Amino acid sequence: MRAAGPAVADAAVSVPSTSGARHQLNVLARFGIVWVTLALFVVLAITTDGFLTAPNLRNVLDQQATLLIAASVATLTMIAGGFDVSIAAVAVVAPLVALRVENATGSVVVALFAGCAFGLAVGLANGSIVAFARINSFITTLAMSFIVFGLGYIVSERSILRPVSENFRDIARTRVLSLTTATWISLAVVAVAWVALAGTRFGRHVYATGGNAEAARLAGVRTRRIVVSVFALSGLAAGLAGVVAASRTISATPSDDFSFVFGVIAAIVVGGTSIAGGTGAVWRTLLGALFIAFMVNGFNLHQVDPIWQRVIQGVVILVAVAADAWSRSRRS
Repeated sequence: MRAAGPAVADAAVSVPSTSGARHQLNVLARFGIVWVTLALFVVLAITTDGFLTAPNLRNVLDQQATLLIAASVATLTMIAGGFDVSIAAVAVVAPLVALRVENATGSVVVALFAGCAFGLAVGLANGSIVAFARINSFITTLAMSFIVFGLGYIVSERSILRPVSENFRDIARTRVLSLTTATWISLAVVAVAWVALAGTRFGRHVYATGGNAEAARLAGVRTRRIVVSVFALSGLAAGLAGVVAASRTISATPSDDFSFVFGVIAAIVVGGTSIAGGTGAVWRTLLGALFIAFMVNGFNLHQVDPIWQRVIQGVVILVAVAADAWSRSRRS
């Protein structure tokens, strides 16, 4: 009986120790994107000349502005269980529509609204088809991408469009407190998306729809309305991103380029939002975008071959998706 006393005591001590270690591992896993982004920032600051300078960091933020505008809102779509490939097409064609309107009216404000309205219309069409026709969101938005790309060639008459007013460049290029308006717009969109998802009833319904749409519907969530809403917002944000990009380059060109949506998806996935829906956060997408931006900036400052940059970025995305699958298997 005496021998049992220490054994029991040891067992009692080991239980909280084990649970404490498990809790620490869960914290590390949950906020992994925070630690790796901070670690990368510190390493680059120590080892890379020119990285930790105000001009370079402002340049990184400015370069990521359009991606953050689209990705922060597309995060809601992915959490709700959707997948919007048409972001790239909208970002290409919305500025073509905006510049057509600007050329005809001479109004930058009307042009901005026209570009955003076009994106909103495409998003509403996507969401309605997914919600009511029940067609897979990837297939729906892929098909819509080809339609929108085609409209871009029609709207532009297969030519590069440029603004007639020099004020069009002010949308993205004006500096306020040393930061461009493109950066401020992106931070504002991130903030609105963050609050909408994390602090409103709408955000809770987005999580519920992505986690289990049928259970959410039975609980009173209007899942179809949520699906339409997140796709509409995604299209709106992509349209805004496209107009901001055109303001930066002072032109818009019709194309069939899907590269923008790949960057958006990479930021969302690397940040830790699940491609299966139901989990994720806008702050994760923000950190995912910054992690990739810091990594690319470091590559460029070290003059790493662009081919190897692509290889490494692909590996990072695979690791992020594998980590997401592993964490979901542990929870199930």
